[in-house]
Amino acid sequence: MTTSQTETKPIISMENVSKHFGDFQALKNVNLDVALGERVVVCGPSGSGKSTLIRCINRLERHDAGRITVDGTELTNDAAMEKVRGSVGMVFQQFNLFPHLTILENLCLGPRRVLGLSPKDARDRALTYLERVQIRDQADKYPRQLSGGQQQRVAIARSLCMEPRILLFDEPTSALDPEMIAEVLEVMTELAGSGMTMIVVTHEMGFARRVADRMVFMDQGEIVEVGPAEEVFSAPKSKRFAQFINQILNH
Repeated sequence: MTTSQTETKPIISMENVSKHFGDFQALKNVNLDVALGERVVVCGPSGSGKSTLIRCINRLERHDAGRITVDGTELTNDAAMEKVRGSVGMVFQQFNLFPHLTILENLCLGPRRVLGLSPKDARDRALTYLERVQIRDQADKYPRQLSGGQQQRVAIARSLCMEPRILLFDEPTSALDPEMIAEVLEVMTELAGSGMTMIVVTHEMGFARRVADRMVFMDQGEIVEVGPAEEVFSAPKSKRFAQFINQILNH
């Protein structure tokens, strides 16, 4: 990150954010700022609140307490979220592609309906981003005709077609076979190098170490440790994070 980036207001700010599902508290007074262009990897054991955290950032889940500000707008209601919807893209574990539409049609839908692009402009943009994720030759196929890795790359291209300022990834490789994981991580690494603001929930520690500006470790709904990736890998401050890293690396 440049000095100018660190001096400006964060593009994402979470202040004392809490979230309950019934009696279960998924997030407990979470505080996190993310700067423009920063790449943050969120990790932690299952059920620690990682996915809930990023789902609150794009209001797929509504937080119960605290403040979330995204790209200058506080997320107080659905109208506020609509204001920043175009700024935030999301890539899920499952690819969430429309099975009855071709790959090209999947990518054109958002730019045409939400951004008001003409059919030609939407098509040109879609083909540009399919080229970027290296599957332009699959444009006329249907999702079922693609491998899992290819479908996830389509999902990334679909998010990019909205030209967001922020990309959220919710365990994007967890549904993939091992041989397909590398191709998706390669695309994500290229994106990270382009300066895209990214928050990535993942257990892929090699990717995290290579790409992340900062690591966030969560456990039981709380942020236990935050720090520069190389620093927290080489000398984790919390015993829980050290145990987690050992488990992942020795798995």
